Amino acid sequence: MDSLWVAKTGLEAQQTRMTVVSNNLANVNTTGFKRGRAVFEDLMYQNVRQVGGSTSEDTQAPTGLLLGTGVRVVATEKMFTQGNHVETGNPLDLLVDGRGFFQVLQPDGSMAYTRDGSLKMDAEGRVVTSSGYEIQPSINLPADALGISVSQDGIVQAKVPGQADLVTVGSLQLVDFANPAGLEAMGQNLFAETVASGAPQIGTPGLEGLGRVVQGALEGSNVNVVEELVNMIETQRAYEMNSKAIAASDQMLEYLNTSL
Repeated sequence: MDSLWVAKTGLEAQQTRMTVVSNNLANVNTTGFKRGRAVFEDLMYQNVRQVGGSTSEDTQAPTGLLLGTGVRVVATEKMFTQGNHVETGNPLDLLVDGRGFFQVLQPDGSMAYTRDGSLKMDAEGRVVTSSGYEIQPSINLPADALGISVSQDGIVQAKVPGQADLVTVGSLQLVDFANPAGLEAMGQNLFAETVASGAPQIGTPGLEGLGRVVQGALEGSNVNVVEELVNMIETQRAYEMNSKAIAASDQMLEYLNTSL
C-alpha cells in the first residue's frame, strides 16, 4: 500500500526536523551560533493521468491524476540574522555588528571563518580563538601591555608602559560572502568556504557593507527559544499525524485480510 511508504517518508522528514530543532536549542548559549532550519521538498509523482490529455477528439482533460510519493529534507539552512548583544567588558571580546566574519588560520594551514569574537592572547602574545587558532591578519600584543583598544574599523592599539600615546599593533579585517548560507558548518564555531558560498570578500569593518567591530561585547546565539519550542510542537504533531496514517493503512490492510 503506497500510503504506508508515503507516511514513512513523512516520519523520516519530521525526525530530521526534530534533530535540527534540538541542535538549535542545545546551542542557545553558544557564542555566534546561527540557528538552522530544515527545508522540505515533495518527491516524484506517479502520473496516472496526464494533464491536458485528450478526452475526446476535440477536448482535453483540465486536470490530471498525480499521486505523490512523499517528502524529503533537501537542506538544513543556516539563518545568519544578527544575534543578541552581550556586554562582557572583556577587552578581547569582540562583536561583529552587521555582516562579516573573522578569519581564522587552522592548524592545517587552511582558512576558516567565525562569528565568535571571544578572543584570547596565547603565550607568544598572538590573538587567537578559544581553540588556540590564530586570527588573521596576525596580531601580536605586547606582553607588558596595560590595556587594549579596538576601534570600530578594526584598528588594534595597546597601552605600553613609558609611552603616553597608544601603540598600533595591528588591524582586524572582516570577510563576507555572496551567499553565507552556502558556508559549511565545521563545528568549533567555524565555517568553511564552499562553491555555493562564493569566494571570500575581504574588507575593513564598517565599510562596503561590512559590520562594525564592538569591543567588550559578544554576539549571542540567534536562537529564539519560544519559536523553537513552537517548532518542536509542530514537528511532534506532524510526526503523530504520519503515524496515524500508517495505523489507518494497517487497519485497511487488516480489513482486507480478514474479509478475503
